Amino acid sequence: MDTPILILLISLLLSSLPLLSISSPHDTLPASSSLSVSDVLISANGTFSAGFHSVGKNAYCFSIWFTEPTSDGNLTVVWMANRDQPVNGKRSKLSLLKSGNLTLTDAAQFTVWSTNTQSLSPLQLQLLSTGNLVLRNQNGSVWESFDSPTDTLLPNQPMTRNSKLISSRSRNNFSSGFYSLFFQEDNVLRLQFYGAEGSSIYWPDPWLNSSEAGRTTYNNSPTAAFNSSGYFRSSDDFEFKASDYGIGVWRRLRMDVDGNVRLYSLESLGDERRIWSIWRVSWQAIRQPCKIHGVCGPNAMCNYHLPGEKAGRGCSCLPG
Repeated sequence: MDTPILILLISLLLSSLPLLSISSPHDTLPASSSLSVSDVLISANGTFSAGFHSVGKNAYCFSIWFTEPTSDGNLTVVWMANRDQPVNGKRSKLSLLKSGNLTLTDAAQFTVWSTNTQSLSPLQLQLLSTGNLVLRNQNGSVWESFDSPTDTLLPNQPMTRNSKLISSRSRNNFSSGFYSLFFQEDNVLRLQFYGAEGSSIYWPDPWLNSSEAGRTTYNNSPTAAFNSSGYFRSSDDFEFKASDYGIGVWRRLRMDVDGNVRLYSLESLGDERRIWSIWRVSWQAIRQPCKIHGVCGPNAMCNYHLPGEKAGRGCSCLPG
């Protein structure tokens, strides 16, 4: 066979083979490899994605989000590694080192965030279908994102004394804000405001003691979680059910920027032409938003537009 014909046949054969790309959708990052800003991990069920989420002009946080955007086109972020220190898009990487440490480095190769883990056996990073990002070896997990939440809990994600939900600064600023949900030293789940003028507990009602608020303090290992049906249970005896309690709905519990904690349910709507999704509130901790400390800032007064606890809230300047 003539050489030109042989070369042509080989070229045709190679062109018919599928191309392998490290940036193709997958759920696992093996040891000694990294993700750049353009790379994304996608869970096996396709529900969650993990990668570099844009939080500003050429500013990124390594995050986990629901893969499908909502009807307004926005992605629903459920976890961030470096919310208070975004990285530049160019040459920033998430790397799984041979030592077993998972590191996030910026363009100057400075380590912005890491898991501070070590392992003698090979590790891999996997995004599970639950939304949990897990660093594991043959013996089990050595780190997981479920243990260090940002402002959101997902179904069956436990909250403990060592974890808390901290709100974002604003709807467009994802850095740590002023409100948190956490277990206080008395083992009671509480909401707290922490700002320049000080801090205060505002839920449960601070003028009630634990028993009057229906809470118990007799648990030295406090924990709280909710299941996929929308039932929330805390070790201090606090519990609730979503207004749309039942299976088959994706849910998330979020410490919102306005100081309220809400359970959201993902609802699919549509017609013959298209289908879209929105998050509906299926429970909230505080029905009267003016009870939230600092909700209108230091120089304004909170008031209701109409009587009734479901009425809208307004802020007005103080006289003088």
